[in-house]
Amino acid sequence: MIKVAWSAGHGMNTSGKRTPDDEREWSFNNQVVHAAMAYLAKYEGVQQLRLDDPSGKTDVPLMTRTNKANEWQADVYISCHHNALSGVWGAHSGVETYVMVNLEENSTSLKLASTIHPHAVKAMGLSDRGIKFANFHELRETNMPAVLVEGGFMDSRIDIMKMRDGQILQSQGVGIARGVAEYLNLKLIEDFKPIEGVRYLKPSTSTLMNEFITLLQNATNEGILGDSKWVALAKNRQLSLDDALCLLATIENRKQP
Repeated sequence: MIKVAWSAGHGMNTSGKRTPDDEREWSFNNQVVHAAMAYLAKYEGVQQLRLDDPSGKTDVPLMTRTNKANEWQADVYISCHHNALSGVWGAHSGVETYVMVNLEENSTSLKLASTIHPHAVKAMGLSDRGIKFANFHELRETNMPAVLVEGGFMDSRIDIMKMRDGQILQSQGVGIARGVAEYLNLKLIEDFKPIEGVRYLKPSTSTLMNEFITLLQNATNEGILGDSKWVALAKNRQLSLDDALCLLATIENRKQP
């Protein structure tokens, strides 16, 4: 089983992490991570763990995040951010991806970054500022290949137009996930073939189905469910009724104090 750890940078109310118009960086980061995890759930044998607070209310300390990823023994660590230069609107622009400064000890991180970065640049449609090296905590204190993606500048008149488009941020998340899948040589879940005699989950309305999928996604993001395949199965209408009931019971039991 492959383990992928995700970190949406900062929290909703972290001081300074916002545009000149007071739009919060976390709101951009969150959309990217959410889309990335949903897309990666389409691959076989993947577990995913979200390390930040999925509600954005708490800025989980970086040490807490990296410790949790290390204890979980993640295979890769992806941190999603959006940059800022001075906090004043300007014409600077572009996508950057960071790895730890000591290249000799981080060749695997560089390979991961080299696979992810082109996808992120293409998705955002912004200039390519390249792969860079920095002594960031999330890159330094992780025991696995780790990258930090800066998907554009929040204080750029150019980049903010892209970042305000939810579909473009979703594309960035999908692009990053594709890069992760390429690096890990993952395989897409095979085409679904209904099994005779199995009753599949078929709510009477799309609203009910969407509510159920959201429940599974939140439980996966929070680490309550260890395997993100359930989200993909539900989205593709491939989840059996028996499994759905067992998942609901599992979520309820694991939420108990």
